[in-house]
Amino acid sequence: MSVQTVSTDTAPAAIGPYSQATVAGGFLFTAGQIPLDPATMEIVAGDIEPQTRQVMANLREVLAKAGVSWKDVVKTTVFLQDMADFPRFNEVYSAALDGARPARSTVQVAALPRGVSVEVELIAKLP
Repeated sequence: MSVQTVSTDTAPAAIGPYSQATVAGGFLFTAGQIPLDPATMEIVAGDIEPQTRQVMANLREVLAKAGVSWKDVVKTTVFLQDMADFPRFNEVYSAALDGARPARSTVQVAALPRGVSVEVELIAKLP
């Protein structure tokens, strides 16, 4: 089984020794996305809501590059710096999914890269 990388200029470039996403065994596996603006590579200003909007937009762009959409996502993993942000995160997340309902795990972590409030990764089934 070969592993292919997926990369798009419309999502933040990898800032370390990893890919935006990989394809293997009929699935797309994304790296965790944090709220980086792909044009500036800076963290978007604001609290959990604008940060979540940016994370979901970044993931949408990676999905599009792979030729899939939210309806193809089978699992997401959410990392929150503060679980008290969960209700507000969930509102933005739900709206971004456009009706899709993948399985999800959500965990609180001690810290995230660059001090952000949220990081999300996903697995999607390829056609």
